[in-house]
Amino acid sequence: MTEYIQLVVTVDTKERAESIASLLVEQKLAACVQVSGPVKSVYHWQGKLEEATEWMCFIKSRRELYQELENAIRSNHPYEVPEILAFPVLIGYEPYLQWVNGCLKR
Repeated sequence: MTEYIQLVVTVDTKERAESIASLLVEQKLAACVQVSGPVKSVYHWQGKLEEATEWMCFIKSRRELYQELENAIRSNHPYEVPEILAFPVLIGYEPYLQWVNGCLKR
């Protein structure tokens, strides 16, 4: 049974989010990447309370491609510690999942 995932990645600019989205789809690591934002993030970094405006990428893929996705994102991400979180897709509309699978590398 194919295991699908959705990753969430935040990045500093819309242009960088769109660049990562295009790269992942072109490399067939993602079937679709939705770019959303801006969003406001509040977090601790190096002992200080920080605020940032960021853009979010919602990435549709298969679990078996996670490590390649992580490597591609890290290689093209400006943060020292980027947010890269993967969530399992427990259930989905079968024709959509088949489309996702057909767009990805084997």
